[in-house]
Amino acid sequence: MLVIALAAPSSRVEARARVRQAVREAAAQWLSIDIDAISVESSPGQVPSLMLAGRTAGLSISHEEGLSLAAIHLHGKVGLDLMVVVEIPDWEMLARDYLGPSVAASLAACSEMERARALAQAWTAREASLKCAGLQLAEWSDVIIDCRLQALPVSLPYVATLAY
Repeated sequence: MLVIALAAPSSRVEARARVRQAVREAAAQWLSIDIDAISVESSPGQVPSLMLAGRTAGLSISHEEGLSLAAIHLHGKVGLDLMVVVEIPDWEMLARDYLGPSVAASLAACSEMERARALAQAWTAREASLKCAGLQLAEWSDVIIDCRLQALPVSLPYVATLAY
């Protein structure tokens, strides 16, 4: 597995183009493949896929103002989510509706200083899991998504989680 981080311009269109090019360049170097044999394929509303000399690899990309991340998994699906840590006034409703009762309870037990970061970490874990499973964001259900989660070491104000 390979995770790529790069500074992102404010234009989302430019950030998308840059991270896709960075994915191709990194995969070419990592796997000693000609860059022309690597492509990032995507359709609106669909998860992008990485084609490596005719073979598909797992790919997940996430953007926030100033930072883009991408994860490549050669042997399976992958999900990645990135978020800026911010105070969210209606965090209780958001947590209850999208993260579930146990996460909402653990966030309620956090101090105000810890809560914004803990909420961002929980949110990125949920989003990364859903991306790994190929699911869209939806309100909470107790369906178990079978994947491993790993918090990524990004600097504040960002939080990121990898699911595989």
